[in-house]
Amino acid sequence: MPEPRLTDALAEVRAYWDGLRDGRLVPLRADLDPQGIEGALPASFILERVAPGQARFRVAGQDLTRLVGTDVRGMPIGVLFTPAARDAAGAALEAMFAGPEAVELDLQAETGFGRPRLGGRMVLLPLRSDLGCISRALGCLVTTGQTGRAPRRFDLSGVTRQALTGRGAGRSALTEALEMAGMTGLAEAPRPFTGTPGPRLTLVHDTGRDR
Repeated sequence: MPEPRLTDALAEVRAYWDGLRDGRLVPLRADLDPQGIEGALPASFILERVAPGQARFRVAGQDLTRLVGTDVRGMPIGVLFTPAARDAAGAALEAMFAGPEAVELDLQAETGFGRPRLGGRMVLLPLRSDLGCISRALGCLVTTGQTGRAPRRFDLSGVTRQALTGRGAGRSALTEALEMAGMTGLAEAPRPFTGTPGPRLTLVHDTGRDR
């Protein structure tokens, strides 16, 4: 059976994120309060999407620093994976952002001199940025076994993906973001052309502005 700390930390992060949703498809990054996951903070992190299948750490607990051997803030999440696992991890990451989906990864670290057997599990949960796009993620990585000599990198032994449902299901991210901002109902009904031409627009080149 998984160690209690492993299941407790993941469950704490998932329950907190579910509570932030409050019926929405995805919560806002600004909604996060570290005190809400105080027991899981050392194993938790926040990601920023930088390209399809790629993200970097914005915030990370000390457990990740211990695994990698240095502060991972600003580093790509790929530093946690072996070269052979990076494509599959990137695909799972992109599914989380694009679905959106809740994703769990089962991990097994490389072994060798000074690096004993080490298992792990990671949960990735999407978040909206202040602009309303799904480009942030709340994550948690917990391990079982001895860390040993850093850096530790992981292979994937399993991926679980859960499509999300809620008040945003089936609608675009932009639509839900506009609703959250109270901007619905601004679209005007199309007007028939009356045959009267409107004013002409003249393109003016302003060479004094920065380019």
